Amino acid sequence: MTKLCNLPPGVSRLSRRHFLKSSAVAAGPLLLGAPALLRGKGLNEKLNIAIIGAGGRGAANTQSVSSENIVALCDVDEGRLNKAGEKYPKARKYVDFRKLYDQANDLDAVVVSTAEHTHAFATLPALQLGKHVYCEKPLTHGIREARLIADAARKAKVVTQMGTRNGSKRARPANRPGQTSTTRGR
Repeated sequence: MTKLCNLPPGVSRLSRRHFLKSSAVAAGPLLLGAPALLRGKGLNEKLNIAIIGAGGRGAANTQSVSSENIVALCDVDEGRLNKAGEKYPKARKYVDFRKLYDQANDLDAVVVSTAEHTHAFATLPALQLGKHVYCEKPLTHGIREARLIADAARKAKVVTQMGTRNGSKRARPANRPGQTSTTRGR
């Protein structure tokens, strides 16, 4: 057997299996406490969520987070906004997401389900305010926008997720940590 590297005497070669076991043991306590750390709240407290884009795909996304507190709804179509408002009567209603962000002190997270060309514009202010964001795909339409969003998320130290159909079934290159998904204009 040939040596792959010269290690100092007394230092054994670390196997991949041993490394993974040690990493899992070390990371265990961190992962168990992660939800509370991410929320900045107790595990039994609900998140305060704003929905931007309340109709169509936004209605499905709203239903997905309905176990949390829906505190703000925003849609440019007042008919869709009012329909969503019937389900969540305590939620504040907006037709302009910029106004929503003016009163965002009580928000923990934002769900963005607007028209594709506005995803980055609705996501960036949330990140700059330190809010966690779930945004439908495509997040951006260009590399510059993608870099701006990635930098803002990194600076804010918040959790972000971009929705893709069947995205949880297998990791696609654009869904891996540290990478951003973009699409060219159609």
